[in-house]
Amino acid sequence: MKPDLELYDYWPYEGRPKIRWPNGAKIAFWVAPNIEFYELNPPLNPKRKAWPRPNPDVLLASSRDYGNRAGHWRMMDVMDKYNVKGSVSLSIGLIDHHPELIEEAKARDWEFFSHGIYNTRYSYEMDESQERAILEDSLESVMKATGQRLAGYLAPALTHTEKTMGLLAEYGFLYTCDLFQDDTPQPINVPSGRLISMPYSLEINDIIVYNSYLNTPRRYGQMIKDQFDQLLIEGEQCGTVMCIPLHAYAVGHPHRIKGFEEALEYITSHSKEEVWVATGREIAEYYYTHHYDACLTNIQTRKGVEL
Repeated sequence: MKPDLELYDYWPYEGRPKIRWPNGAKIAFWVAPNIEFYELNPPLNPKRKAWPRPNPDVLLASSRDYGNRAGHWRMMDVMDKYNVKGSVSLSIGLIDHHPELIEEAKARDWEFFSHGIYNTRYSYEMDESQERAILEDSLESVMKATGQRLAGYLAPALTHTEKTMGLLAEYGFLYTCDLFQDDTPQPINVPSGRLISMPYSLEINDIIVYNSYLNTPRRYGQMIKDQFDQLLIEGEQCGTVMCIPLHAYAVGHPHRIKGFEEALEYITSHSKEEVWVATGREIAEYYYTHHYDACLTNIQTRKGVEL
């Protein structure tokens, strides 16, 4: 393993090309519901256990299942109320297990991007042929089920190999959500083709907020508002991106949904000149068309690369 995979270059805020989103918006905002499937007894991975308790871990498996059976519908109702389309971080196997969820998201014209086959199948120790098979299966299965060509990727449980990013570019993916180094998209260093990192979030990811930070629903909602306010201010100088990553088995509980709703109400109350409510695909496509070349040139110039 290399000490540094050199996936992206150091690129400080000062002196970057100015990004502007449609209608002159200062911030591009998107919501990424993770619709996942967790196997009760998956194949063993040499580096990570799927469940912390002995098999069968019925307690945690059923708590994950809550999201697909109950929490998802609450979450979706709130997003419908404020006319926010989701970009679904999809466990591809869920297409077979719960096609009803796919149909509901498809009816709302939500985007789908790949989150691996199952969130209990990790990329650690995969060889290149195995990783290629997963990407090919993802592309084929989502196209067949939804008619969409995948644009984005979030690795299952955020697990990778040294070749992941290069393979994404080779297969024509537009963006990865697996890097957390910035608040704007950034060109990624890949052997061939193009790929950008799309700002996702760990800080306002509902799982992190509830399970790691142990925050309350109201505090979660306020964190989202604070994140938005700061990125809106900074967006005056250079357009920013904000994502709310969601998990229906977390945010979809009755006592938690109101905090999310209050945050969504606040964000969508802003004008189109302030915030562009979009999908991950829309943000990526706009960035490639209007800003990618200038940003890449700026990065290379700072590195002293002769153009």
